[in-house]
Amino acid sequence: MPMFNLLRKQTRQLFDYFTPCDLCDVGIKQQFGVCSNCWQQLPWLKQQIQRHEQHIYVACHYQYPIDRIIQQFKYEQKLEYERLLAGLLLQLKLPKIQAIVPMPISTDRLIERGYNQSFLLAKTLSLHLNVPIWQPIQRLAQHSQKGLTRLERLDHIEQQFIACPPNKIRYRNVMIVDDVVTTGSSIHALSEILKQLGCQKIHAICLAAGGVKPSA
Repeated sequence: MPMFNLLRKQTRQLFDYFTPCDLCDVGIKQQFGVCSNCWQQLPWLKQQIQRHEQHIYVACHYQYPIDRIIQQFKYEQKLEYERLLAGLLLQLKLPKIQAIVPMPISTDRLIERGYNQSFLLAKTLSLHLNVPIWQPIQRLAQHSQKGLTRLERLDHIEQQFIACPPNKIRYRNVMIVDDVVTTGSSIHALSEILKQLGCQKIHAICLAAGGVKPSA
């Protein structure tokens, strides 16, 4: 297996040398499919933010080009961006955990998209951290929240998450993986169910955050 991984890495490096940057289509790929210039100009945040008393590690501001890339990865099947997006998360100081919990999506959304974008990102982190992916919670159909108050929206989201049929696997220290955080309501709701399952330390990590002011 180590030899296979080495050959795969060398093949990827050779391919990168002969193909242009995924973003500017000019520079040589050096960082997760993009050139050094594009990598440095990404709207980096690399900070913890707090939502609903939950600390969330965030890689970037939800700004161009990350906002466009996430939208295309999530809704337009642009899976070639998985490498870059997972690479963003690997730049953060990741906590020591026992398992990774990708943000669930409803069955309807899964059928519509064909994949859960958070699960794809979680796979790379799982290999990097050498911990399993744990999916003990199901998400019910997500309905429009238009016209609801803030408290009604939060209650509505909390009702979307339910624990799957009981199993013997339990972890006390886990990390939620999500793509974009704004209010943090989904992460808060998922955390509450994880606590009911016995989780004592719940970390969260996201690609990008909206509404965070850039530092001066």
